[in-house]
Amino acid sequence: MHAEARLSLSMMYGFLLTLSRVSGLLVCAPIPGLRDGSQAARIILSLALTFTLLPAWPAVSADQLSLGRLAGWLAAQFAFGMLVGAAMALFLEGLQLAAQMIGLQAGYSFASTIDPSTQADSTTMQMMMQLFAGYLLFAFGMDRQLIRILATGLGGDPGNARFLTSLSGESLIRLGGGIFSTGLRLAMPVMALLLLLDLALAVLGRFHQQMQLISLSFPLKMLAGLTMLASILTLYPAVLHKLAEHMLGTLMRLSTP
Repeated sequence: MHAEARLSLSMMYGFLLTLSRVSGLLVCAPIPGLRDGSQAARIILSLALTFTLLPAWPAVSADQLSLGRLAGWLAAQFAFGMLVGAAMALFLEGLQLAAQMIGLQAGYSFASTIDPSTQADSTTMQMMMQLFAGYLLFAFGMDRQLIRILATGLGGDPGNARFLTSLSGESLIRLGGGIFSTGLRLAMPVMALLLLLDLALAVLGRFHQQMQLISLSFPLKMLAGLTMLASILTLYPAVLHKLAEHMLGTLMRLSTP
């Protein structure tokens, strides 16, 4: 008696629905180096994540499924994946905003480099913070939590678009509003030091008008900003960890059927 591997139509539908959810995540997720990789590497990553979620594949009855309903379910799963990826992007934008504030005040915005993810000009401070944020994604274990969020709700009704309600819109707005508060909290110590340095140089220039402080203030602000940032950089993970917990909790509530 020979064992035969059979692939039922119901399992094929479950594979397509899971692949659609994973693909939506990879479209919007700010994973370092993902957009620069080859098309084949991204396809392999999508398939690998899909087969990782094999125990959570939805069981779909092929007898009661039409082509239009399947298309609607695929669109709903893809939209949920994009929602998760957008939430991740909003989480990291707070750190990017802080880098923009610091770089503008300290003078690092004068030096730009090529952002490998977008092929556009970006400041050195933003590139450093982008790499730092990418490492934090794996340091916080968010990769495992995101796989858990993707698996949650797959076993229920595939067409359940509960996340496409005012609750999900309000949650994304709250996450987007947190960008400015998070960026300001992270950049405020450095910006306060630079403001005090500007005031000190202004007072010194007032009393000693013969001194050429303009040429001296630029390197002083760059050095002071970099020194202050290096001294408080160890506090950034604690602030971002609380924000990550809030973001993951919101996504878990939206994914729960």
